[in-house]
Formats: sequence, structure tokens, C-alpha cells
Amino acid sequence: MTAANAASADKLTFYCSAQEEWCQLMANSFQDTTGIEVAMTRKSSGETFAQIKAESSNPRGDVWWGGTGDPHLQAAEEGLTAEYISPMRDQLHPWAISQAESADNKTIGIYSGALGFGYNTDLLAANDLPTPACWEDLLKPEFKGHVQMANPNSSGTAYTTLATMVQLFGEDEGFEYMAGLHANINQYTKSGSAPIKAAGRGENTIGIVFLHDAVAQAVSGFPIVPVAPCEGTGYEIGSMSIIDGARNMESAQAFYDWALSAEAQNLALEVNAFQVPSNMNAETSPSAPDMSQITLIDYDFRTYGSSDTRQRLLQKWDEEVSILPQ
Repeated sequence: MTAANAASADKLTFYCSAQEEWCQLMANSFQDTTGIEVAMTRKSSGETFAQIKAESSNPRGDVWWGGTGDPHLQAAEEGLTAEYISPMRDQLHPWAISQAESADNKTIGIYSGALGFGYNTDLLAANDLPTPACWEDLLKPEFKGHVQMANPNSSGTAYTTLATMVQLFGEDEGFEYMAGLHANINQYTKSGSAPIKAAGRGENTIGIVFLHDAVAQAVSGFPIVPVAPCEGTGYEIGSMSIIDGARNMESAQAFYDWALSAEAQNLALEVNAFQVPSNMNAETSPSAPDMSQITLIDYDFRTYGSSDTRQRLLQKWDEEVSILPQ
């Protein structure tokens, strides 16, 4: 592992787009393992992508870990991230390597997770609402003001939702769906996991999130039920990229190799992160959603992670959905 050779490179600026506790644990564990001093910033995927782009003439970050793969793929396409082939690759699931190959080895898969939603059983009962099982259920008039999702401009989770609807229903019907959903949304949050955390606290009834975030709330004792929608759903390949022009390139490569190890990926279990890890030897929690039991669409990462498609869909959502009355 290259971490052992990194004694001369003793700093790392780490941009993290997973949950805060996981980001902290990754930063602290890598620092403890290698002695490399880590400065960590946590922002959602869309925000981190925007920051890396804004800093491209004078990069400040070294490595970007976590968050949905689409903005990582866009960053690769726009030359914001650097090619790196880790010696750890032979330990990874094929889907993690295929993510790397579709980006000329400028990113790699670190975990996967299916999109869905979760609901608060107490609030559902208190408001005499039907139990939702499908995406179409969320359009019912009785759910007005009871649904929350993140803004697709800032959140990779929400962009995955938008891209999923376009692939599931076709672009015209997908945008019709998003417009119908908009009528029932009580708030667009900045972070992808915020809607289900609000539901856990009893501030919101239904949150559109990755299922592992709904499971995390349920395992923590909140009255949350995760739902894999009946029509089928999209999924993410959470990714990791080295920032092009990184000031601490040796440290970045050392972190990259370490983060692909089973030991590093097992840290997820300590912070109730229920994604499926990319290292074949890492442990998957028994509470994690069983991807084999979920109807997954053939999500086209190359197309929906491309700069043109992503920018076009976000602009269309801004102009045709976000401005509609509620």
C-alpha cells in the first residue's frame, strides 16, 4: 500500500460528500493510520463539484470521496480530476471498476445504493394517509405538503431522482412526474439525506432518499419505513476522485488506496452507513437494503453523468419545475 511511502507528504485536503459522521471517521482513521494530517470539508455532491470547478485554476482540494457518481463523472469529463489506477482494483466489485472505466480511470466506485423513499408511520397514521408503495403514489393530492426531497442542483441524491424519472418514464413523462411531485413538496433541502432525517424527527412525513439513509433512521429507532418503489428505481455508485493539480498528490494516492481497502470500508458499519461497499472483502451490514430484491433500472451512468446531459436536465428542472406554483 502506498500509504507507507507517504511519510514525506504529510498533509491532505479531503472533500467529503457522504454523511458527516462517516466523513469525520474516514478523516480521523486515515490520519491515525498514516500520520498524514487531514483537513476535511463536508458538502453535498453538487456543492463539492461546483467548488472543485470554481477552484480549478488554483486547486485547493486533493481528494473527493463519496457522494453520487454522476457529478464525479462530470468532473472527469471536464478535466477537473486526475487519472489514477490503484493497486487495490483487483479487490473491487465489477460495478466499481466499470465506473472507473467509463471515466478514463479518473474516478472509481466506493459503494452503491438504491434510490427510494421512507415514511414516518406515526405521521402517516395521524394524518390518515394511505401507505405509499410506488413513485406514482407520491403524486396523490392527499400527500400535498407531506413530501420532501433535496434540490437537484445541490444534491446528488436529488439529481439521481431526476435522472431516474427520465429513464423510468421517458423525458416528457419524467418531467411531468417531477412537476406533479413539485405540487406536493413542502421543502427542497440542500442535502440529500435531510428529508428522511426530518421525517425521523417528525417534521416531515415522506422523504425521497437513498434507501440506506432511510434504513439508518429506522435502525436508530425512529418510526421510519423504507420503500423500494414498485415501478423500479435508479441507484447510485458512490465514487471517489483525485483532484487534478492536487497539491498533495502522494497523500491523495495514499488515501485513495487506503479508502478502497476492506478495513477502511468496514468503518461504514461504525456510523450506521448502510451502502453496499465496493471491496469484495468488506462487510455489508445485514440491515443494508438487499439490492437483489429491488427492481433496478439499467441506469445509464455515462449519459446522465455527462456534462451536457446533467446541465441540460438541471436547467430544464429550474425552468419548468422549480418555478411552478405549489
